[in-house]
Amino acid sequence: MTITRVPRVSPITRLLAGTAVGFGVLTGCGGGAETPGGSRTNCDLTGCTITFSRDGTPEVSVLGIKAKLVGVDGGQATIEVAGQTVAIPVGGETQAEGFTVNVQRATDTEVVVRVSHGLGGG
Repeated sequence: MTITRVPRVSPITRLLAGTAVGFGVLTGCGGGAETPGGSRTNCDLTGCTITFSRDGTPEVSVLGIKAKLVGVDGGQATIEVAGQTVAIPVGGETQAEGFTVNVQRATDTEVVVRVSHGLGGG
């Protein structure tokens, strides 16, 4: 029988590893990036806020999925999230493929959408 000793991990190492994972989550969802089409993303630990430019390419990658502004008609935005198309009134929210999608505002130049993990994630 062979006994293998597992090295102890110091609290500092755990803290640095946790920070690296958190940073990876933020950068993985855009973390404040602007896409070539003019849309912007701003992510935190609960989800990402996407500002879609109405005159650019309205598609971004956040949280490991694609989110796309399909269109706006009256007070309702049509968004495609992870392949599922949903129509959401401005100020409203719905679920799509395990994500909460909230349309925060829509103007002539942009549409602001929040995509969060699970129910009511931000």
